[in-house]
Amino acid sequence: MKTVKLLLIFFFLFMLLSQVVLSKQGAASEDSLGENLVRQLWADMKKPDMDAIEKKIAKGFQSIHQYGADNREQEIKLIRGLKLGEYTLSDIQITRNGPVIVATYFVSVEETIMGKRLSKKPAPRLSVFLKTDSGWQWIAHANLKPSK
Repeated sequence: MKTVKLLLIFFFLFMLLSQVVLSKQGAASEDSLGENLVRQLWADMKKPDMDAIEKKIAKGFQSIHQYGADNREQEIKLIRGLKLGEYTLSDIQITRNGPVIVATYFVSVEETIMGKRLSKKPAPRLSVFLKTDSGWQWIAHANLKPSK
């Protein structure tokens, strides 16, 4: 009888620990998926690979910048004229809720927005991605870098 109780205790402990390990693995894979989406987006903007960017930007895309809000077409036009220098992404934080990934991060980059060359000082950004039948789409972005 003691052996059966001991086996049941070990079984339940094993099941509990397995769930903890699996949930941590799931969170880690979501973090890497979100980070990969952000890194690929910035690599595409640096080139710029406009075909890739246009495929990634969702039809209902919105962004907010120092000067106000942009829709999909306005953001594509902005990206064409960015002239990004070397950049560094840091402090990437990822959360996922169902088909939505929210990424917050800092970017240190020299860029030209609306004809103004901005400083390379790190500034916070937020990017939101939505999983669709055709893959991950970039649905929203916030650039919190102040203009000089």
